[in-house]
Parts: sequence; C-alpha cells; structure tokens
Amino acid sequence: MTPLKIYLSPNHSIASTSGGDAEGVGWRFQDCCGSEDHTKPLVVSTAKLPSSSSGQLKLEDIDQNLMRFNGPDDMDDPQNWSRNYKWFVTMICAFMTVNVTFASSAPTASTQLIAEKFGVTLEVANLLTSLFLLGYVAGPILWGPGSEVFGRRPVFIVTMTCYTLFILGQALARNTATLLITRFFSGFFACAPLTNAAGLIADIWDPILRGPATSIFVMMVFLGPVLGPVVGGFIAQETGDFRWVFWVMFIFAAVASTLAIAFVPETYAPRILELRARRLRAEDPVNNQHLYAEAERHGLDITSFMDRTIKRPFVMLAVEPILLLITIYISVLYGILYGLFEAVPIVFSIKHDFTVAQSGLTFIGVGVGVILSCAIAIHKSRMYGALVKEWRGHPPPENRLQGAMVAAPVMVIGVFWFGWTGNYPNVHWAAPAVSLVLVGFSVTLIFISFVSYLVDTYLMHAASALAANTIVRSAIAAAFPLFTTQMYERMGVQWASTLIGLIALVLAPIPFLFFKYGARIRRRSQFAPCADLKLVEVSAQTLGSVKIAMVELPHRSAVGASV
Repeated sequence: MTPLKIYLSPNHSIASTSGGDAEGVGWRFQDCCGSEDHTKPLVVSTAKLPSSSSGQLKLEDIDQNLMRFNGPDDMDDPQNWSRNYKWFVTMICAFMTVNVTFASSAPTASTQLIAEKFGVTLEVANLLTSLFLLGYVAGPILWGPGSEVFGRRPVFIVTMTCYTLFILGQALARNTATLLITRFFSGFFACAPLTNAAGLIADIWDPILRGPATSIFVMMVFLGPVLGPVVGGFIAQETGDFRWVFWVMFIFAAVASTLAIAFVPETYAPRILELRARRLRAEDPVNNQHLYAEAERHGLDITSFMDRTIKRPFVMLAVEPILLLITIYISVLYGILYGLFEAVPIVFSIKHDFTVAQSGLTFIGVGVGVILSCAIAIHKSRMYGALVKEWRGHPPPENRLQGAMVAAPVMVIGVFWFGWTGNYPNVHWAAPAVSLVLVGFSVTLIFISFVSYLVDTYLMHAASALAANTIVRSAIAAAFPLFTTQMYERMGVQWASTLIGLIALVLAPIPFLFFKYGARIRRRSQFAPCADLKLVEVSAQTLGSVKIAMVELPHRSAVGASV
C-alpha cells in the first residue's frame, strides 16, 4: 500500500491547486497564522480512500460535483478573511451580546416603581426578569440549530429586529399584562446572539485566536447584566419613571440591530457553499446542473428540519455527558449571578442604607472581576499557539479548562466571603463589595473556559450545544430571582450564602474531572469530531518512517467532504 502525503490545515480543509495524480497535487498545510509550511506533511493511509490500481489517489476518484472551498485564496471561506475584518465582525457580535444581556437586568432597579404604577406586588414585578429569561429558554430551540439550517445572518436579522420592536412595546405598555408578555417575547428573540455568536466565532477563527475572541464574547455575556442595575438604578432614581429605562434599552437595541443588519455577513460555511451551488446552477443550468452542496443532501422536509433544529439540542444534552455536566455547572453559576440582583439590595440597601443608585454601583465590583478574568483568559490564549503547532492545528480541547480549574475554588471563597461579611452592618460595606470582584472573576473565567471547551469539542455542532446550554441555564436563572429574596430574608445573608457556597463546592471538581477524563469521554461521543484523538490513534500505528498517518480525516463545518 502506498501512503498518500498531504498537508492538512488546522481548519480541516484540504485544497488542490493542480490536476493529475495525488502526489502531483499542490496540497497545502496552512497554519493558523495564515502562512504556509511545506515541511510538515501528514501522511494518510489510502486504506479507506478510493484509489486506482497503482495505490495512488486519483482526482477523478473525488466527487467533482460536490461544492468545496478552493483553498486559502477563496475569500468566500470565512477562515480566509483578513484578521481585521474578523475582529470587526466579532466586535459587532460582542456589542449585540452586551445589549441583549443588559436588557435582561436593566429593569430590576425599577421594580418598585413598576409595582407602584400598576398596583402589583414586588413578586409580580420581579417577573420582568424571570419572563425575559424564560424567553431565553424557548428561543435557543429555534435560533441555535436554525442557524445551522438557514445560516447565521438571517437568524440575526430576524431576531434582533423583533427583539427591538418588543422592547418598544415595553416602553409603551399601559398594563401589567402587556409589559410581561412583551418581556417574554423580547427575551425569546434576544437569546440569538447568546447561542449563535459563539458559533460565528468558531466559523471564522482558527484555534489560536478563537480563545481571545471567545473571551471577549463571554465577557459581554456577563458585563451586560452587571451594567443593567448600574445604569437602570441611576435612571430610575433621577427620573422617577420606569419608562425611561425601557426607552434607553430601545435606543441601545436599535443601534445593535442596525449594526447587525448592515455589517454581519453569512459565516456558516455549509450555508455559504449551498448558496454558491445554487448561484452556479442558476448561472449555467446546463454545465452546472449536477453541482451540489453537502447541506442540500439533508433537504428541508418537516422531519429533517425537526431533527436538525428542535430535537438536536435535547438529543445532545441527553447523550453527551460533557455537555450535561457543564450545563449544570454553568446554570448554577448563572442563577447565582441573577440571584445577586436580589441579594445585593438586601446587603447594601437594608443593612448599609444605600440608595437605589448606590446599591447598583456595587455591581461595578462584579464588572471588575469580569474584565480581569477576560484579560487573564486572553493572556493565557497567547500560549495556545505552541499547542496548535504541536498538534497540527488540533490540540486537545481539555487545555481550555485550566482557567476553570483556578476559578472554581475562587467562586466558593467569593460566595462565603460575601455572605459572612455582608450579614453584619458593623462590617464596612467595602468587605462584601470586594467579594463581588471574586464572584465576577470566577463566574466569567469558568464560563469562558467551558464555552471554549464546548466550541472546540463540538465544532460544527457548537451552536446546538450552546443552545442546549442556554436553555437550561436560562431556566435556572429565571427561577433564582423568584426565591432569592425570600431565601436571604428567612435564612439570613450568611446562611443563604453558605448554602450557595456549598453547592458551588460540590460542583468545583467538574473541570478537574474533565481535564483528566475528557478525552476518554469524547472518544465515545456522537457529535465530537475528536481530531486530536484521531491523530494520536493513527500516529501510534507502525508505519515505518511515516510521522503521522490518518485513516479518516476530520471534517470542519466549512467543508461538505474532503479527501
């Protein structure tokens, strides 16, 4: 058997530049920085590949009608876009993310005003946050997997537009029912950036720079809820009218939606290839009639659509232990964050006589922790390049968990610190305020590590995995504001925080367990490509002087099929 020498790119794409036999084809290895390295060939056994009688792969053996990208010069491939343009698109997604998460918490400072205006109890007014987060539960069922069928851009346009219009309905609401219904539907559409922005990042970034991009995205996920009470508190205190909070939210959302409509391109490669195939068939129906994209094989019948949208996140949650345990952990952390919106006023407004605006300012500590964790994650990701080169572009995803391994114990310390210093009025208010820095730092760094881990683990199914994660964590976060106030009032700040801290302590070993056993679990996954494991398995085989052999090449989401 004659092995076939090729150059495999980290984004799993293989491009040919000339015709002829396989050994005469200009196969390229394109590293993550965009340069070419012709000195590190990967050798593929042809045992599983179509071959001629001579044992060499012929180009005629490849399906020439299957649409593929044409190498590093194909600008339709999002992986080939310039770094500046990638950052431009990423920052728009980050802006959308901070906008929709800001909207989730901004009205919390106005609950007293809303209760007085409509003559309802505070528990009913607190439903503003819970119903918005319940929208986060329902939305990802469609928007995450839906973006893997119709593309990222159409989903962003539809959802951001509808989300903005429903915020307008909140600003103009004349009764409680209208306010609560529009809150739910605004959350239903607002969750699209939370599920799809990480998928977009996986679409356009290589493994090295995917880390900093993901860190910025996750920072915005937590910075938005922190900014909400700060800004909303000052608006409510200065104007005395809760509607101004919603008008500010509407203006903010309108700007974010305009940027998305104007500048966010399509980045999901299977959809790009599908549109290209349709365009070429329309331009030359005779010569291109047999061209097709991999995505077109699935069709859009109702059964196929249900399998690929509504069912997939739940299937993954049921059969993927990595996704299940990470979702449980992140959900508890997310619930703690939204529970703080009710606990912080008890500590600072009741025990330290802070005003609404002053109480909101204490969330700056959480924001400092969020920014600090993002800076550490970006610094850590700079060392990821060596791993990428060592693993030919496919380092084990478990390397993303090191941040969570540090942050998990810090989370426990921060919660205990907050509870046992915040319970006593004679303890200076700065003590519990500083503890919020640790809480913000740990929650965000754990989230960054786990989201990066899920993206690297599931790649082309990342949007569905994050949709499942968003559904569960939003459901738990929606419940926390409904009982947090009563829990802190009846148990006391110190014992309520102790309960939460003990839960965080029980969950703290999860990143350590996955760091040690994650590869073994991924090996049995139905949805994880496991490119690193395939490299290890095949390189362990005895192939003479061959450095690395691959029996089956991993597929990137951008490629329908490769050699």
